[in-house]
Amino acid sequence: MQRKDFSVMTCPIARALDRVGEWWSILILRDAFAGMTRFDEFQKSLGIAPNILTSRLNGLVESGMLERHQYNAHPPRSEYRLTPKGEDFRSVLVALFAWGNRHFMPDGATMQIADTQTGQIADPIMVDRATLRPLTAPEFTMIPGPAADANTLRRLAIPGRQGLLPTNQVTPL
Repeated sequence: MQRKDFSVMTCPIARALDRVGEWWSILILRDAFAGMTRFDEFQKSLGIAPNILTSRLNGLVESGMLERHQYNAHPPRSEYRLTPKGEDFRSVLVALFAWGNRHFMPDGATMQIADTQTGQIADPIMVDRATLRPLTAPEFTMIPGPAADANTLRRLAIPGRQGLLPTNQVTPL
């Protein structure tokens, strides 16, 4: 079955999923944030078939999330380092991490995020950079952006929604 090409959709979520929406890719990025850089480290951590790992690493390099750096010439061996675009994915991983711990770890957290200076356990939330208010607040909503097409306008035009904009342009988060 051919998968749908999300790269042409006008939704930023769809386009992001086109780059990292396959679960192995997200787990590779998780391990890259943990400091892994080499093929054998990823393979040992994930228990993934070499051909699948090669494909996912190539995809992450092509999408600009990882860079390939040769560390051995004979035999040729590369390591994979996060790029600035890859580093920007950290907040997505932290959000998935926190959500997964909260909703899918019935026996308690198997991993936590801690402040490296104090050792205190963090309870991550996503906030607006300008106001530092949590984005879970009902005052925040999705609205069409300057490049919104007719499909996006239609998707966000849900009758009865409240907000600062006309109700045909507001979708609460």
